Amino acid sequence: MGKCKKVFRKIFEMNTILLSVISLGFAIVISGIIMALCGYNPFEAFGAMFVGAFGSQRAIAQTLTQATPLIFTGLAFTFAKKATLINLGIEGQLQMGAMAAAIVGAIDLGLPMALHLPLALVAGMIAGGLYAGFVGFLKVKFGSNEVIATIMLNSIAIYFVSYLANYPLKVEGAVAQTSKVMETAMLPRIFSKYQLTLAIFIAIAACILVKYFMQKTRLGYEMRCVGMNSTAAETAGIKIGKIMMIAMFISGAIAGLAGAGQVLGVDRRFIDGFSPGYGFDGIAVAALAADNPIGVIFAGIIFGALRAGSMVLNRTTNIPTDFVNVIQALVVLFVAAPMLVKAILRINDKKVAAKENK
Repeated sequence: MGKCKKVFRKIFEMNTILLSVISLGFAIVISGIIMALCGYNPFEAFGAMFVGAFGSQRAIAQTLTQATPLIFTGLAFTFAKKATLINLGIEGQLQMGAMAAAIVGAIDLGLPMALHLPLALVAGMIAGGLYAGFVGFLKVKFGSNEVIATIMLNSIAIYFVSYLANYPLKVEGAVAQTSKVMETAMLPRIFSKYQLTLAIFIAIAACILVKYFMQKTRLGYEMRCVGMNSTAAETAGIKIGKIMMIAMFISGAIAGLAGAGQVLGVDRRFIDGFSPGYGFDGIAVAALAADNPIGVIFAGIIFGALRAGSMVLNRTTNIPTDFVNVIQALVVLFVAAPMLVKAILRINDKKVAAKENK
């Protein structure tokens, strides 16, 4: 038993990114075993997924297209967590940002692309930011639990934008969607025949900026202090309430930018139900990235590859794409499990130390 604990401790001393890589490996292996037990060929499944994710220029473009919103949502969750906040309302904030960007983008303001496109993106950020900032306000002023508040606000946002797309803003003779955005508000596509847009570079730049913000700015330092020990931070004179509201606003703004990127680049209009759960998948992305803004880039691409690969898996085999969700769930499980075991080991260590001191 003592040898096992030593092995665990050595693993926990490793870099958290390495732990995430190991967790991903375990998730793939276990999901393969589950496939085999269900009567499917895991090698056929993973082969089809790899081809669908990286087998051609089209596949790579599709992977990066799927990864773009996941990078944004993973970063949004990571940012809030840095201030010890759990933002589970990213999906709702993404929806609000998407609708705001669609409305601003569809209005003919007579502006060139250099002004209209940034204005539409900023509108999406503000909508998402205010929606999340409201939760921060409730938490600071009334002691509300941000987990419950964000979950409940998800439904409100989704139903609200759905109402707008189905009734007042719906295009005549079409499914539930808004008018097409003006060309001056469209995110340019990197390849004309694929849906990959410049949003991928905005997402990567956002991760780099957040990393710089956290490490090099005073506000970022205060946010990290609150995240590590809010009591000590308050003793040191840091206004915890202010930091929490700012953290939630910025987190929501990043989520809103995810929705704006989809509307202005991929769909070029708001379509009801356009998100297959990007906001919720962002939690898994953040977990795999070990809450590292730069790691979010790579984690987002990995999950984007799983999404792109699942499309080919569905077309070329009879293997259910639900196994992709199994992989995502196992990734979160294996990332979280070492922390649980580590906590247990610490408790045991304390007990042993207490006995030795007697």
